Amino acid sequence: MQNDFIHMLEPTPNLHSKKCKLISFIIRVFLQYSIYIIALLVWFVSDYFIAIATLVLSFIVMGIIRSKIRNSVIPINQREYQYNDQGIADWYTAKEICNDELEQELEKI
Repeated sequence: MQNDFIHMLEPTPNLHSKKCKLISFIIRVFLQYSIYIIALLVWFVSDYFIAIATLVLSFIVMGIIRSKIRNSVIPINQREYQYNDQGIADWYTAKEICNDELEQELEKI
C-alpha cells in the first residue's frame, strides 16, 4: 500500500520579495482572466457570435499556455498533482524569474 502515492520532493516555493510577489500576481491574473478580457474586447469591437467563438478559442489557447508553463517549471515527479493558477505562477516566478531568491532559501536549509 505504501507504493500508491507520490513522494513530494519540493514544496511549492514561497516568494518573499515584493517584486517576485507582484510578478506572480500578474501572471496569475493573466492566466485566470485574460480569456474573459479578450472575449469582452472582441464583443465590444465585433459581434457577440464572434466573441463566443473567441472565448472558446481562447480557452483552448490559454489551456495550452498554462500547461506549457506548468510543465516547464514543475519537477517531473510532481506533475501528476493538480496545481491552480496561483501555484503555477509561484512555481514559474520562483524558477524562471526570481531564481536568486530560491537559491538563497535553499542555502539556508
